[in-house]
This record gives sequence, C-alpha cells and structure tokens, in this order.
Amino acid sequence: MRDIFTEIFENQPLDPMESARKGGRPTLRKRFFSQAHIGEGGGGFPVLLDGKPVRTPARRSLAAPTRALAEQIAQEWNAQPELIDPGRMPLTRLANAVIDAVAEQAPAVADEIAQYLGSDLLCYRADAPAGLVEKQTLAWDPWLTWARDALGARFVQIEGVVFAAQPREAIDAARAAIPMDAWRLGAVSAITTLTGSALLALALAQDAIDKDAAWAAAHVDEDWQMSQWGRDDVALARRAFRFAEFEAAVAVLRHLP
Repeated sequence: MRDIFTEIFENQPLDPMESARKGGRPTLRKRFFSQAHIGEGGGGFPVLLDGKPVRTPARRSLAAPTRALAEQIAQEWNAQPELIDPGRMPLTRLANAVIDAVAEQAPAVADEIAQYLGSDLLCYRADAPAGLVEKQTLAWDPWLTWARDALGARFVQIEGVVFAAQPREAIDAARAAIPMDAWRLGAVSAITTLTGSALLALALAQDAIDKDAAWAAAHVDEDWQMSQWGRDDVALARRAFRFAEFEAAVAVLRHLP
C-alpha cells in the first residue's frame, strides 16, 4: 500500500491555483476503501481504512496522540467521494509532516519559527494611509502587548518595510514559548508560515486568541487593499485554500491535552 499513499500525498500540486498555473490538474486516486475508523495501539490512535493501517509517505503509522484528533483525521478520509483529493485533506497532510519530519527535526523547526520572530508581521507598520494605520493598530497592538506581558518579550514597532533588527532579548523570550512536542510544534510552524506571524501562532498555541481573530489579523493589509481597489477573486480563492490548512493546524492545537 506504500505506493498508493506515496502517489496520493507526494509531488502533487495541492493548491488549485498552483495547479492551474502549471496548466494541469493533480492526478487523483480512486477511493479504495469503504470506511475509515480509529484503532488503538502503543503509538497512539491509528487511522485505519477497512481495518488496515494508514501509512505516511515515509511508511510510518498515521496515528494521532489523542482519539479526538485521530477522529478528525478519519473524518477527512470518510469525506472523500469517488476520488481522493489530498488538497481537501489538510489535517492528514499536516499529520504526515509532523510524523515524518517534525518529530525528527524539532530543533530545526523551532529555529525556523524563531526566524519569523525577527521580522514578525505584527511589527511592520504602514506610515499611511491613516485608515490602514488604524486597522493595523487595532488588530496588532493587542498581541504585541500580550507578548510583552505573557511572554516577557518586548518587540519594537517598525514603520515601513525596511528590515530592522528586533531586540535579542525579545526574540529569546518569545522563542522560549515555542512548544517542542512534535504535534504542537508542527501546528505552530504551519500557522506561522500561513500568517507570517510567529506571535499570532504562539498566541493561538496558548489559547490567548481565537482562530477567526488571528486569521483576520493576518490579512489586515490584504483586506485593506481589496477595500480600496476591489475584490480579488484569485487572492480570495488562494486564501480559502490556506484557511483550510490554518484550521487544520488550529484543530491540532485544540485536540491535544
């Protein structure tokens, strides 16, 4: 069954916009099982297809640390119609990444998140127009304050887009809050990449912000542009795909003990 899972989840242009850009569609595999359900074993709660274990592309068991999370993954498999579309299975793809990569490279993944702290979205502010400045202030200031009070990390606001270094003490204090267990770390990494903000990801990991507020904060600039220049359907379609990935990462955080 290794070839099946490799074919489904590797080397596929998952984002429909990326697929269209390349002038084709991903090759989808026909559904080959009747029911996905949950088992129990020493490695957590494995996802089973008609009683057979699901394997990651690296041939490891697709097993979650909690039953609730495993059930969410199984629901993705059961939701597949005649064809299995990995683009509609963000939680399974994230689980594959956690099991096959993050678990073995936790320090390197944490380092990548820490790099975002040095140029976090929330720190870079427009100097004009006034409407955008106000929206950034309302959406972002509370989370810089949260980082200062909850993490002991005092980040500096920077006007414009030219890079300026953040205080080393702030980065170190926030880095200390990065979770190092593989599942939380993988979720925080995904959220950081999707939002451009490690601080928003850490706030989500500590249940300080809800997912809708975090997603809205990550798109203040894009929403402002569309309010001024009109709806961008391509950008919105790409955002919808990324939001599904974001929700999967938040689901991991919310279904862990």
